[in-house]
Amino acid sequence: MKKILLLLLITIYSYSLELQKDFLEPQDAFKKEFIQLDDKLIFNLKLGDRIYLYADKLKVLIKTPQKIDITEDLSIPTPVPYEEFIVHFEDQSIEIPFSLLKSKVDSKVYDLEVKFQGCSKDGLCYAPMKESYKLNLDANAKEKNTNITDAQVSNDSELNETDIITNTLKGGNTLFILATFFGFGLLLSFTPCVFPMIPILSSIIVGASQHNKMTATRGFFLSLVYVLSMAFAYTIAGVLAGIFGANLQVALQNPYVLTIFAGIFIALAFSMFGYYKIELPQSLQNRINKSTEGKQKQGVLGIAVMGFLSALIVGPCVAPPLAGALVYIGQTGDAVLGGLALFVLSMGMGIPLLLIGLGAGKFMPKPGGWMDSVSKIFGIVMLAIAIWMLERIINPTIAMYLWSFLLLGTAIYLKIYKHILAQLFTVIVFLFGIVLFIGAISGATNPLLPLEKFTSSKGALIQDDKLNITYIKNINELDLAIKASTKPVMLDFYADWCISCKELEHITFKDPAVIKKLKGFTLLKADVTANNDEDIALQKKYGVVGPPALIFWDTNNQEIKAAKIVGYKNPKDFLEIVNKYF
Repeated sequence: MKKILLLLLITIYSYSLELQKDFLEPQDAFKKEFIQLDDKLIFNLKLGDRIYLYADKLKVLIKTPQKIDITEDLSIPTPVPYEEFIVHFEDQSIEIPFSLLKSKVDSKVYDLEVKFQGCSKDGLCYAPMKESYKLNLDANAKEKNTNITDAQVSNDSELNETDIITNTLKGGNTLFILATFFGFGLLLSFTPCVFPMIPILSSIIVGASQHNKMTATRGFFLSLVYVLSMAFAYTIAGVLAGIFGANLQVALQNPYVLTIFAGIFIALAFSMFGYYKIELPQSLQNRINKSTEGKQKQGVLGIAVMGFLSALIVGPCVAPPLAGALVYIGQTGDAVLGGLALFVLSMGMGIPLLLIGLGAGKFMPKPGGWMDSVSKIFGIVMLAIAIWMLERIINPTIAMYLWSFLLLGTAIYLKIYKHILAQLFTVIVFLFGIVLFIGAISGATNPLLPLEKFTSSKGALIQDDKLNITYIKNINELDLAIKASTKPVMLDFYADWCISCKELEHITFKDPAVIKKLKGFTLLKADVTANNDEDIALQKKYGVVGPPALIFWDTNNQEIKAAKIVGYKNPKDFLEIVNKYF
């Protein structure tokens, strides 16, 4: 196993070195200059070897005093088909006559912007770029025939969170980058990505303490094995996604895999209820037990496997730091730095899990009869995780019934405890189970709002302010919808298995202030649950690593890249970003 992993890392590293050696840096791939003459401004763009431009990404805009797209009014060479795109292979020399500017909007001062994006024929696509130029037509204000080089061009374009993180990787000190990503991981540890892993790890520690005395050192060691396996999975999946453009975590979020994994948790639950024991095959146990500490090695192997699978299937989160690292690997081929960044990000996410292991080992009581009860409680938690996973692929109302049955069954089980606090908790759980059952009958779909159909004020608010959303399936449908819109456009990348997508749907997009703001948008949604070829092509075109991601266009059908949102945003943060650009 170690040899296979080592060979995989060496292959990835060698491939990354080859990529770094062959691909041009952005400043070499696209050499730019503005030249101002007496009656026109010229934008020259010299392309590097084997570089081409996307025709639909080449735009010339007046930014002020009025925002106008003048691309179609300019003389630009005819592009040619290449693979499935329309592109330019030749250098560009775009003349912008002052008379054209005057005909569009009369002014002495113009802020102009040229947008473009290109790729290498060898397979690397560069990030979208934009160059700005302030043109002053006052003869006394500026000398004519002035050459403006790259160093003098003002580039005041704003970047979204993902782009900022990508640029941090490109231009920072390695230690600073790794420290930054560790901090990102700590922040992500308080998101739904990590929460489901807490009961999984806790149940592992409780199970291990039945066979050996649990100390702080042993609890920390077991947690470390789990977290390292989780980090290793994130790193390998991320590096492969960055280099080959396939997101392994997303690929695993299909009904078959999720159903199998939910079945594993159900099997673990019944094992904790005492119906049977789950162990390695006897032949494998005998081999392991021939070495010293054989039983310990069995436990460590199981924990490592669970940590690895948990990262890929239980917690597939896409947030700006993760997306930024994957975009960086994809653009530069630097799998080493990108992989290290992903690894320390994962370790930061795992810090709460390490603390849980340390604390459990330190404060865990001596083994005894109490552990049977704790095991059964964790069995209930395993069933909850199984339902939580199935929620991604089953009808929401069926999920409501499952939650109801689980809580009612839990309440019936807890009646065996005579302690007053246990009895009080039993009554609460039973009542909430009844409420969920009533909510399921009413057609409610959110377990946190089971009676939303009966709450007249909130129900009326949602009904009156229901957002009009159009679903699109592919790039062609998206392009047609954007061109047909007379309002700004927001595209929501969504998947049933994406927990953060559901947070956006049930929290952010239900906020009255957000609803009021989005009434002024054409709202589109791309459901990429199936992760088919059309879904992959759509995500690839807009640099989406995985859902949730929100892409925005203005009324001129121009994508506002700085407004791009990756991951969950609460209503306040969402409005802060949207209000900045619209």
